[in-house]
This record gives sequence, structure tokens and C-alpha cells, in this order.
Amino acid sequence: MRLFGYARVSTSKQSLNLQVKSLKEAGVKEHRIFIEWEHLTHREGLNMLRLKVEENDVILVKKLDRLGRDTADMIQLIKEFEAMKVFIRLLDDGISTEGLMGKMVVTILSAVAQAERHRILERTNEGRLEAKSKGIKFGRKRTINRKEIINLYDKGM
Repeated sequence: MRLFGYARVSTSKQSLNLQVKSLKEAGVKEHRIFIEWEHLTHREGLNMLRLKVEENDVILVKKLDRLGRDTADMIQLIKEFEAMKVFIRLLDDGISTEGLMGKMVVTILSAVAQAERHRILERTNEGRLEAKSKGIKFGRKRTINRKEIINLYDKGM
């Protein structure tokens, strides 16, 4: 049994440092930690991990939501690794896909993580709508003066 680590961030504003530190503290050697910057790559870290793991290896992930993009993705990955007889352990939750109970709990947690992401999006959208109703503008400031363009157009230029 070998330990592997997987760390993933989905935006450029997030950091991998805490995840990588936790994986190292759990005993994963640095050369067996695969990282993913989803905003930059097309799951190259995950694809490399898929190639490296073998039967009875264990993949450590700090949190469930770092494993996949959504519930369906996480469940698909768990099933994929299960078919390879590779187990996943979630460091923060102390849960593993080893055994029937672990698989059930991971599936439930995947659904909970998905629901939480949806709630966050709903709250963000509600806040955005409220801000717009108060006249707050979003996005970059215009670099072109529309009135000047219209004046030039009206003058036939």
C-alpha cells in the first residue's frame, strides 16, 4: 500500500498550500502529491494520478469537495478508483472508501457538499441582485466613451 495525495483548487484566488501541508503531515511523500489548478489545466494532475495508482494504494484528499467538481463527478471518481481497488481517505472527515459504511458516508457527504455549493451560489446571486437594485454596477469600467462614438457617427465619421 502506497499513499498518494490529491489537492485541487478551482480559482486563481485559492491556495494549495494548506492542502499540500496536510497531505505531507499525513505521510504522503512530496513526489506522490498531485495538484490541480482547474482554472489552468484540464485535470492533468488527476490524469497523472490515475496512471500512477495501483491496487491497494490509498489516495488522501483534505476535504471531499477537493476531490471533484460536483456530486456526480465525486461519485464517478470514487467508483473509478474503487474499480481499480484504490481507496480514498478524507483527512478532515476521517472517512475512507474502504468498506461498505465508508462508501455510503462518502456518497452522502458528496450530496451534502453539492447542496452547500448551491446554497452559496443562491446567496451570492441574491446579494448581487440586491446590490444591482441599489444601483451598484458590476464589471470593468468602460474604456470607450459611448457619447463620443455616437457624436462621431452622427457627424458621418
